[in-house]
Amino acid sequence: MKRAAATPAQSASVVSSALASCRGAFAAVAVFSGIINLLMLSGSFYMLQVYDRVLSSRSVPTLIGISLLLLAAYCLQGFLDAVRVRMLARIGARFDEEVSPAAFAAAQKLPLLGLRADQAMQPIRDLDQIRAFLSSLGPTALFDMPWMPLFFAGCFLLHPWLGWLAVAGGVVILVLTFLTEMGSRDAAKAQMASGAARQAVAEASRRNAEALTAMGMAPAFQAKWRAANLRHVRDWLTGADATSGIGAFAKVFRMVLQSAVLGLGAYLVMRGELSGGVMIAASIMTSRALAPIEIAVAHWKGFVSARQGLKRLKQVLDSPAFLPRERTALPAPARDLSADNLIVAAPGRQLAILQGVSLRLEAGQGLGIIGPSASGKSTLVRALVGVWRPLKGEVRLDGAALEQWEPAALGCHIGYLPQDIELFEGTVAENIGRFSQEASDEAIIAAAKAAGAHDLIVKLEQGYDTRIGEGGASLSGGQRQRVGLARALYGEPFLVVLDEPNSNLDHDGDEALTMAVKGVRERGGIVIVVTHRQTAIAGVDHIAMMADGRIQSFGPKEEILQKVLKQGGLPSVQRQTVAS
Repeated sequence: MKRAAATPAQSASVVSSALASCRGAFAAVAVFSGIINLLMLSGSFYMLQVYDRVLSSRSVPTLIGISLLLLAAYCLQGFLDAVRVRMLARIGARFDEEVSPAAFAAAQKLPLLGLRADQAMQPIRDLDQIRAFLSSLGPTALFDMPWMPLFFAGCFLLHPWLGWLAVAGGVVILVLTFLTEMGSRDAAKAQMASGAARQAVAEASRRNAEALTAMGMAPAFQAKWRAANLRHVRDWLTGADATSGIGAFAKVFRMVLQSAVLGLGAYLVMRGELSGGVMIAASIMTSRALAPIEIAVAHWKGFVSARQGLKRLKQVLDSPAFLPRERTALPAPARDLSADNLIVAAPGRQLAILQGVSLRLEAGQGLGIIGPSASGKSTLVRALVGVWRPLKGEVRLDGAALEQWEPAALGCHIGYLPQDIELFEGTVAENIGRFSQEASDEAIIAAAKAAGAHDLIVKLEQGYDTRIGEGGASLSGGQRQRVGLARALYGEPFLVVLDEPNSNLDHDGDEALTMAVKGVRERGGIVIVVTHRQTAIAGVDHIAMMADGRIQSFGPKEEILQKVLKQGGLPSVQRQTVAS
């Protein structure tokens, strides 16, 4: 049954939708901020009453009464302020909860679009930055700023001169805020870029620790890290200097302005235009009016980072590659695989690796792809499983282009073993079952037996429950390849693609691979094997000979092998492949 097309609301920006869902909470914070700012007037009113009423009347009950009222106002203000901060933290948590799945999906997909690992992780870092800013005091200043005119108006009511002095001070601090924005914008961008580059060096060193140690490359990478870290620290210092210097001046200026209000108030008292209470109240009111700007300047670095992160998130998550699509649920493929005039380049590149490749395989057939290095073999299989998108042409399962499938649903029908095995931290069973919550023990064991890996696995320390470490570090190369093959066969997928599946296998492993390939064909699946070793093609019935990004020959195995043997000028590795 065909599902309805996505409505405009469903197709809306993930980030905008998340912000819209927090609109009610932001409104509640704004209401709380209004009440808090009204309660902040209580200190000024208290000083007015003490100087103008209590001291003149010497009434202790009046002093006690207004003091209790002030204490109640301060307690309510403190309670509401604490609630406001907690609400902002929960807004950040809610925003994170709604956007994090899309941000993580982007981090998974961006490397397939040609971005480096550090760039791919940027959406998650941006999300962390936004959540951290929302849980800080920075947003409270933004909610308090609209109430600044209330305090300025209060100063004008007390005396016009005091009002104009407060407004002049506010203008100066606003100019300081603008200067902070100009000084920190470029610094924040530079700091983000250098921080990502530094993280990339650290991650590369962690991932390749064995090679760095064995080949004496550790000092070179330490120097590379020092250079990247130095650049990042310099960018950080530039940003810190831009905000801290202006922030310190803003703080001192507010103190100077508060004292100036006191001095002006004293002058007006001496002229008989004000009372002592008004003078003190004006000083408190001016300080309170400018406090949000001072807090904003102090947290401007976080505000700039969060704003830039929000902009980047919108750019990434609103791009066409990440827009949600409603697709009709297609039946499981069972007939054929076809590729029509594929032109494929590496992600982010325009130079084509494949040049007009076409092929067709029926259910039950097996294809061995052979050819010299850099002939486009791995590029072809990446396009066939949907990892790399063609610049031109289409890959179809049972006549349906891969783009018509829901990615998660398509993955259930594909088994893929890349050259880099890419196992994950977890148990052997979890890796074979593709970390699915619905994976049954029976299906996991069946996949392991289909790969000829069951006996190998049960001999491990804890069998299927053995934790293999990141990348399968606790397993040998052959064991990783056998577990990866079992994962590719899990769920009996229709299309199984194996890229150099026997590069680390011994004789028993080669026999298990051949049986696995035949098993896929016998149950009506399609299997494709990329190899440089002749033992891997024992179970296939078709061969594709590739060179220079094109299929030079394609057809039944015996026919193509005989044809290749009659041709000269092949690389030695290829002759060994086709010789048997």
